[in-house]
Amino acid sequence: MESRAPFLNPAAVLSPLGGVRLLQCVCCCVALSLVAHDGGWDGAPGYFCMCAWCFCLALSSLVVCFEFTRLHGCLRLSWENFTITFALLAAQMVLTATVVYPVYFASDLRCQEGGCSSRDFRISATVCSAVACLAYAVEVHLTRARPGSLGGYMATAPGLLKVVQAYISCIIFGALLNDSEYGRYPATQWCVGVYSVCFILTVLVIGLNVAGKVPVPHCPMDRLVVLYTFLAALLYLSASIVWPIFCFDNKYGSMERPASCSRGHCSWDSQLVVAIFTYVNLILYVADLIYSQKVLYIARP
Repeated sequence: MESRAPFLNPAAVLSPLGGVRLLQCVCCCVALSLVAHDGGWDGAPGYFCMCAWCFCLALSSLVVCFEFTRLHGCLRLSWENFTITFALLAAQMVLTATVVYPVYFASDLRCQEGGCSSRDFRISATVCSAVACLAYAVEVHLTRARPGSLGGYMATAPGLLKVVQAYISCIIFGALLNDSEYGRYPATQWCVGVYSVCFILTVLVIGLNVAGKVPVPHCPMDRLVVLYTFLAALLYLSASIVWPIFCFDNKYGSMERPASCSRGHCSWDSQLVVAIFTYVNLILYVADLIYSQKVLYIARP
């Protein structure tokens, strides 16, 4: 009789990595439960925080279940690339929720007329969210590629940078949609085109790696990725020059925040957010280009 591997994998929950993933599930579950019970989550910021915690809880639970039952071997994707990509994406989403939620819902630490329970729930939810963010960061640290070792592309520095670039692009798009007035000039529309093209290509590179579909036969994928990164850096360089000129130069916009701007509904604020994160993504693409020179592009099915 032939021996076979056991169906269940206890290391998925008993190893340090498994423990970190269980901590992620617990912290996200507790955070969203506290907020749903009596913490408050009205408006777009609250909905984003709840969606972030729910999304991360759902996928983290699936990762633990698939690892424990070894069913991830049945999936037609690169599991190593998928898990570290999700871990970094979740770390960024939960970090955003950890910052956004207390700003909008826990900035006033005074007790209300009905007691201090709502305040305590909001503070506790923020703490749980921060612990979950730390747990996702620890997973990224544990599973990232080490120097000199073979690993999935998404576990390397360029792969991780691409996940951050895509997330920063989402923040830029959110600011653009929030009364940024990007359609006033063709130059600012050019910048929107830059953000869109770079985002689509970055997501395409991530998706191909997670799907385990690279490299394509007879196609030097590593060179294509480096070429794309170089072009993206040039495009972002142009946007980092054009956007501030047409938004903050006195000829086209204003250097100072208008006094009539209200919180959450100010085009100047949105334009400032876009400008800041344009420079952030420019730095990320330049760093990506530098690291890409040292990475061997290997598909990990």
